[in-house]
Amino acid sequence: MSFLNYFFNGKKENIRTRFAPSPTGFLHIGSLRTALFSYMYSKQHGGKFILRIEDTDAKREVEGAIEMIYGNLKWAGIKHDEGPDIGGPYGPYIQSQRLKIYKEYTDKLVEDNNGYYCFCSEETLEKMREEQIDKKQIPKYDRRCLNLSSDEVKEKLKSGAMFTLRMKIPDNRVIEIEDIVRGKISFNTNELDDQILLKSDGYPTYHLAVVVDDHLMKISHVTRSEEWLSSTPKHILLYEYFGWETPKWAHFPLILNSDKTKMSKRKGDVSVEDYIKKGYLPEATINFLAFLGWNPGTEKEIYSIRELIKDFSLEKVHKSGAVFNIDKLDWLNSYYLKKMSLEELTKRIIPFLENSGFIGRNDYNIEYIKKIVSLEQPRLKKLSEIGERSAFFFKDPQYSPELLVWRDMLFKDVSSSLNVSLESLSKISGNDFNRKNLETTLLKEAERAKNKDKGRLLWPLRVALTGLEKSPSPFEVLEILGKAISLKRVETAIKKLS
Repeated sequence: MSFLNYFFNGKKENIRTRFAPSPTGFLHIGSLRTALFSYMYSKQHGGKFILRIEDTDAKREVEGAIEMIYGNLKWAGIKHDEGPDIGGPYGPYIQSQRLKIYKEYTDKLVEDNNGYYCFCSEETLEKMREEQIDKKQIPKYDRRCLNLSSDEVKEKLKSGAMFTLRMKIPDNRVIEIEDIVRGKISFNTNELDDQILLKSDGYPTYHLAVVVDDHLMKISHVTRSEEWLSSTPKHILLYEYFGWETPKWAHFPLILNSDKTKMSKRKGDVSVEDYIKKGYLPEATINFLAFLGWNPGTEKEIYSIRELIKDFSLEKVHKSGAVFNIDKLDWLNSYYLKKMSLEELTKRIIPFLENSGFIGRNDYNIEYIKKIVSLEQPRLKKLSEIGERSAFFFKDPQYSPELLVWRDMLFKDVSSSLNVSLESLSKISGNDFNRKNLETTLLKEAERAKNKDKGRLLWPLRVALTGLEKSPSPFEVLEILGKAISLKRVETAIKKLS
């Protein structure tokens, strides 16, 4: 019996959710959260998860963005059942390839008197908006083109006049939405604008395309950000105009900065790619995103994707915004890093060392790197830190002589201390140059320091080896660097003090 059938007793529901990003830039981390919620819900019910690319805003499309979407979803382990790259029964799954389909439905709207041509220029619309704002009115189209006669419309079309197509919003109607997350919400149509459905370039707007596509692709649950909630009554009207059954709705809360403002690039990393480049693991990221706006109601915090699918519930998604707590993400990432095998962690870290220039492409000592990774594994919060924390293992450290000074020591005292370390290290054979022997020998010398202050010996030595105020113990560093390099660095430090 399959995993899903095991949990749901073979129950089959025709659940179809979709993720429909626009290729206008990097994939937002909030969009990945939306994809995750939609994916988990569909898989929980043995349904299908569809990927659709909504590229009707041609002016803003970014080259390579579609491939980035594929890559980000693959990295996160969110696999779609239908989509542009794998096909499916309801394609094409890229909106720019569906223009003829949309034309059929815009024509129907005009025929049924639910849509009309608008010939107003951008300048006219802007002036209209300014006047309404001055009068403290809700800015919306004043319907001047709705009153054009059929002959006037035909004449303008015949002359090649630029036009858009607007939907006709009925007056004085209350439209109710039963949202799975937010409950019942009401909108009065008097507050709605006659939305443009077809732009002057022949491309549909989001509002038309999303309704047509969701219906034709048999989407059962429209799961998306709360930013689209105010558009939903317009979408419900379009379903009504076309005589279609409406899907179920679930609008997810926004992801917020720590100051409760909307998460934006101005205040930190927002793209999935940002987090991949910093070395956050997909396992940790998915675990973290699942809890942004949802909670199982238990104390459990660590979840695999399989466990998330089992326990997730749209009904338990919160209404209020979810604060993006980077400290919590770091904690989760650190947890997964600690649990990873040394071989797997080393494999994932190597690309970061290559990108930092510390090792060559396919040119490195794997056993040496494993030692470094083993040392840093308990301390790492993200993979990219390996370069920040371990640079001294790959190149000579740069530091000022003042950093070698411990407390009230003078340069001559530091020089004497380093000479003691140099003499002690020189006496240890290469075969015995391991942490245990190093620690025994050096601590014995440190006990002889003034006031038995071990820092007088160990601090200058550690800085000489690493060039850092904070680093692993000198014994661990010495063992990995080896005798020859260690002695050379101590000698360099002594010269700095002369």
